[in-house]
Amino acid sequence: MGALDKNEATKGQRQYHIHLSEGDIGEYVLLPGDPARSDIVAKFLDDPKLMANHREHRTITGYYKGVKISVTSTGMGCPSTAIAAEELIHIGAKALIRIGSCAALDQRIKIGDIVISLGAVKNEGTSRFYVPDIFPAVPDYELNHCLIQTAKEMLKEKEQKLYMGINSSNDAFYGETPEFLEGLRKLNVMHMEMESSALYTIGHIRGVRTACICGASSNLTNSETIYTTRNEKLETAWEVETQIVLETIYRFEQEKKSNII
Repeated sequence: MGALDKNEATKGQRQYHIHLSEGDIGEYVLLPGDPARSDIVAKFLDDPKLMANHREHRTITGYYKGVKISVTSTGMGCPSTAIAAEELIHIGAKALIRIGSCAALDQRIKIGDIVISLGAVKNEGTSRFYVPDIFPAVPDYELNHCLIQTAKEMLKEKEQKLYMGINSSNDAFYGETPEFLEGLRKLNVMHMEMESSALYTIGHIRGVRTACICGASSNLTNSETIYTTRNEKLETAWEVETQIVLETIYRFEQEKKSNII
């Protein structure tokens, strides 16, 4: 008797960690880290319904301009993100877009600015279960292009500025020493977060589109941080990035229907 293939054993079934089944989600799923941010997304959906709330994974499904869309929180880090991504794919997800926070390394970026990832440094262990270290971690080109173009248009008259660059996905928040940060800065890494590299890796392997957009929660080059306080600019950025992603999904669907992509 051979070893169990977890993917084959769980496809189409009620998923163990996220407590969801086929039909519970749309093909497009937004992925915040914090479960509370699923409720932020729900504010912008028509007919939002709570589908599951188990562990760190809170899922709400609704509609945006007629497109069925879900939001599932992943918790912090690549391991829980990978589990959520795999299980969402098992029940029909075709596009997974991380909406999160990031720490900026580029000195131009201020708290509340919007940052879109063009690729990730895999400073984490989860991806090593899937691919060799030399394998790149990049978002889906067509979806990310639509995300960038939509963000540029929607941010023209807003306070937030848009930046695009390579990020680092790190495993240890408090292991990011000054020496570690300096090494990333020398490579012109723009920002850091904790989930996107695993998301990109799994998306590529499973044939699912991925992207990542974040609001800057700090700038570790300028020592501008909000680790001990709430910040309205960051909270606004979470709402702005959500609106950008929802509009991106709508436009992406229109392009698909027009055979542009």
